[in-house]
Amino acid sequence: MLIHRDYANPFPTKLVIGKDEIYTENANKPHGFGLIDPNNFSPYPKNPIIAKMFKEIGLVDELGSGVRNIYKYSKKYFGSEPKLLEDGIFKIIFKVDKFNTQVTTQVTTQVTTQVTTQVELTQNQILVLKFCNVPRKREEIQAQLNMSNREHFRKSIISPLLEYGFLNMTIPDKPKSSKQKYKISEEGYKFISNFT
Repeated sequence: MLIHRDYANPFPTKLVIGKDEIYTENANKPHGFGLIDPNNFSPYPKNPIIAKMFKEIGLVDELGSGVRNIYKYSKKYFGSEPKLLEDGIFKIIFKVDKFNTQVTTQVTTQVTTQVTTQVELTQNQILVLKFCNVPRKREEIQAQLNMSNREHFRKSIISPLLEYGFLNMTIPDKPKSSKQKYKISEEGYKFISNFT
């Protein structure tokens, strides 16, 4: 995804793990449209300098090897062939075989662990997670951090922690409720355990 991304396009790169499928979406400069056939496609280097660096450090083999490997291993890991769709957004879809749940759980755990360990939090965000070991109101948390600007607090502290899944709302179906409180999640506990 790093090698083939169109960096001029602001579309966010996505890796979505669902019950029945796993898919990726990536900004793309298409050189064709529709489904890619692994037996009849022409690889095109979209970011040759990045590709060369990945080859130098041994993470890629040669131009086009990624598509061949995706088809080769998808059947083993997911029990089905993938779909690679070339368009303005490049999409890869892996349908998950219901009988292959052990592999799916393993992949989900590995990806979750890798993504979680790459998250970097500010000192204030870590303090909030520790402070919210019991449910706390927004005003309490702001006072604890000595932050007076509510909007800045929301954007720089609360929103990222909710997005990472490190903080939970006590009333998630009413985010603007005056009784809303925030509490550290299980993922948040796991993350901050690295700092204690």
